Amino acid sequence: MHRCTHPRLSRRRLLASVLSVPLAPYALAQSAEGPVVATTNGKVRGLVDQGIHVFRGLPYAAPTAGGNRFLPPKPPSAWTGVREALLFGASSPQTNPAGSTMNWMMRAAVPSDPPGVSESESCLVLNVWTPAITGRRPVMVWLHGGGFSSGSASPPMYDGVALARRGDIVVVGVNHRLNVFGYTHLATGGGPAFASSGNAGMLDIVAALEWVAANIAAFGGDPSNVTIFGESGGGAKVSILLAMPAARGLFHKAIIESGPGLRVGSAEEASKGAELLAAELGLRAQQVHELQQQPTERVLKAYFAVLPKLAGGGLGTGAFNPVLDGSAIPRHPFDPDAPAVSASVPILIGSNHNEAALFLRGSEQDFAIGESALKQRVSAAFPRADAQALIAAYRAGNPSATPWDLFVLMSTDRMFGANTILLAERKAAAGGAPVYVYRFDWETPGMGGHMHAAHGVEVPFVFDNTTRAAGILGAPSGGVEELAATISGAWIAFARSGVPAAPKLPPWPAYSASNRKVMLLNAESRLADDPGGAERRALLKAL
Repeated sequence: MHRCTHPRLSRRRLLASVLSVPLAPYALAQSAEGPVVATTNGKVRGLVDQGIHVFRGLPYAAPTAGGNRFLPPKPPSAWTGVREALLFGASSPQTNPAGSTMNWMMRAAVPSDPPGVSESESCLVLNVWTPAITGRRPVMVWLHGGGFSSGSASPPMYDGVALARRGDIVVVGVNHRLNVFGYTHLATGGGPAFASSGNAGMLDIVAALEWVAANIAAFGGDPSNVTIFGESGGGAKVSILLAMPAARGLFHKAIIESGPGLRVGSAEEASKGAELLAAELGLRAQQVHELQQQPTERVLKAYFAVLPKLAGGGLGTGAFNPVLDGSAIPRHPFDPDAPAVSASVPILIGSNHNEAALFLRGSEQDFAIGESALKQRVSAAFPRADAQALIAAYRAGNPSATPWDLFVLMSTDRMFGANTILLAERKAAAGGAPVYVYRFDWETPGMGGHMHAAHGVEVPFVFDNTTRAAGILGAPSGGVEELAATISGAWIAFARSGVPAAPKLPPWPAYSASNRKVMLLNAESRLADDPGGAERRALLKAL
């Protein structure tokens, strides 16, 4: 693991070594020594990259191995002297010791860490990008994608230099516990101390937000103007935080990208997952302390062995994900309605037009399916539906779409689109702060040219990092930088004022039952009235 402190290296030698080793060339090529900042746990020194002060691997909580495993996060230990914050901290353990099971689609959706970043249970760290350590700027706290099982805040696509510079804001990226380490529900056998073990990863994020509240002013940020934003699993984390009493007051605006979280898992399913995990390790779920002492790799190996059994048992996503535990998460985030605890928080939410393309493609032949294959796929995916009627509804709204495109659109609505609108409807119906809705329509020529506005394509535009996303964007035509300026600008404006706005966007009204306005983000962005509404209603009827 690469830690922030290197007692055997002088500060000058450490900086020189970082600059000479290509650990993160996207951010280090123009770096220089940065200022010293005093945090509540000790002093830290970062570096300067393209005029932005960068602090990496700052601990916001203690390591979580051994006796701290499965428990709520604890405060980090204080240190003396100056801690060097030049290198990214570890990511949460997530790689299958038996070999990767991640297909190419998920590799594209979950960006890789730069070389030199390891995995460890000492992963409760965050990164800060700030234009200056004086002043009071809006703060944007990024929650990475990868569901609740993978990912980190370190990949080049999530680098905060460009976003901080464009908006004169402070950007924070958070690592937290994932999968078996963050979401093993041991409340039944572990007793009161483990009542929230199934939501340890979410409580990590709360601890990170508490660190921001206590420290971000020293980095030039305004603790009274914090926006949480995330994509995919990160969007779901934002959705859940909106319903967590412990997070109340720690953030003031929320952005949900392709991750509408209406519900969390049940305690029954989560407990079954914990029992299967313990059995795989030769233990009982009640032997919590023995579970805590198992080597990291052995626990991770058991987790990956259990996953197929969960799917075969019909548990789906109910285990090793956030759970309705009655304490950390006392209610479903947006079911049956919007949570009162975040009524005053404005929300910006949206999805991409062709999200499901990333998950459905198995081979090149998928793009060339015909009408017969389309009907077979629709019948299998929506067994209660009149397949021909559902196809007709989507074809009416998308007359030039191929059979592949139609199936992608249906699956996108099922996975993301319908719940995005439902969350917005419930937020609007609750009154209080407004909700704004977008749909990202820009189509990438990358990933073979058939993926259109697939899952994750908007992320480099949000971060103004399109030059660091060749795998997703390919070699796009002109106008990409302008669109990135528009989208990142709208996100920044929302973080600053609670209203998304940018020079090339028309005025963007709040969403409501009587005003179903959705901003279609593209090279030429425009407002639309309930786009795809007829198709979505046909899908919901079929379900």
